[in-house]
Amino acid sequence: MSADFIEILKTRGFLHQLTDEAGLAALLKTGAATAYIGFDCTAKSLHVGSLLQIMLLRWWQKTGNKPIVLMGGGTTKIGDPSGKDESRPPLTDADIQANMDSLKQVFTKFLTFGSGKTDAIMVNNDDWLKGLNYIQFLRDYGRHFSVNRMLAKDSVKIRLEREQNLSFLEFNYMILQAYDFVELNKRNSCRVQMGGSDQWGNIVTGIELNHHCKLPEAYGITSPLLTTSSGAKMGKTAAGAIWLNAEMLKPYDYWQYWRNTEDADVVKFLKLFTELSLDEIAVLEKGNINDAKKILATEATAMLHGRDEAEKAAKTAADIFSGAGVSDNMPEITVPAAELKTGIPVIQLLVQAGFAKSNGEARRLIQGGGAKVNDAAVTEDTKVDASLLSAEGFIKLSAGKKRHVLVKAA
Repeated sequence: MSADFIEILKTRGFLHQLTDEAGLAALLKTGAATAYIGFDCTAKSLHVGSLLQIMLLRWWQKTGNKPIVLMGGGTTKIGDPSGKDESRPPLTDADIQANMDSLKQVFTKFLTFGSGKTDAIMVNNDDWLKGLNYIQFLRDYGRHFSVNRMLAKDSVKIRLEREQNLSFLEFNYMILQAYDFVELNKRNSCRVQMGGSDQWGNIVTGIELNHHCKLPEAYGITSPLLTTSSGAKMGKTAAGAIWLNAEMLKPYDYWQYWRNTEDADVVKFLKLFTELSLDEIAVLEKGNINDAKKILATEATAMLHGRDEAEKAAKTAADIFSGAGVSDNMPEITVPAAELKTGIPVIQLLVQAGFAKSNGEARRLIQGGGAKVNDAAVTEDTKVDASLLSAEGFIKLSAGKKRHVLVKAA
């Protein structure tokens, strides 16, 4: 069963680079192997751009192997320079712990945790990084790193080529990430690290350090960095990040994100972000593209938020686009009854609903004809008041054809 993992990587589009396919295949034939992916704790939620890595861990477990979720409680204090033009602002220990606690809930939706042979575990690299003796660490491990080679790594080279400051703190990141791999190999017999293609240099460095430390052979796998067919980065939209935590993005909005997938990306995303068989996906590819998008949205949402929430979101969308244009399950915002009585600027409501990040963006939405109240166009001067409440006690606020909320008085 384990050997199926490499086939899944190839056929479903997960594979970008692999250090030693023959060696990894041989390892997988020996039984349950252990692999990890690291996630730094820089925010309270991961966004959909991290979903590819989570799916890698899920398939690793489903093919009879043991996944490790490495929480970067220690490395978050430094910040990964990969793909960044500037340093992240430093976080306090309390901030990092709060973020870590919030992130944990997502992984339980995708992985089975426990003490069994293939059960996932979650570890925190601060457990071994916080007690390091700097001088001893340099003597034991620093001597294996060539500054010349470190300067040639993309995460460093790109920052320097753009003449952006790279602090010595961040320069240490790849050393500590490599050391993480060594610790996990020693502690958990973890011989595989996976990550996005921007992590290739860091992963290879970790494999080399394992070799210098005379540990069992280690392997690295990277997945492609995904963009949409139009070139947009996964996880980012005009309305903001597509968060994985429900308190930061409602299941209905998550469903809508997948429903709005560009036509050219539907098959690719069905392979990556659902567990539908390749045969089922091939049938969908030949059918109606909008039906395939709805199935993608429902399957992806069910995996994160549960089947009930996914079906509820699908029904809400169907209700909105048929007849009445409203649904009991439509997202809601509340406003003070006193303010609604006197009238609230529609610009303010658009920002509150998350349809615009700023008043200026809300104005542009209105000017483009994308903002509506109770399905009627508005102007920048429109005020929304209690006279617009329906018999059921709500006002429908819309941005474009697919984003709607119900405004209710508190």
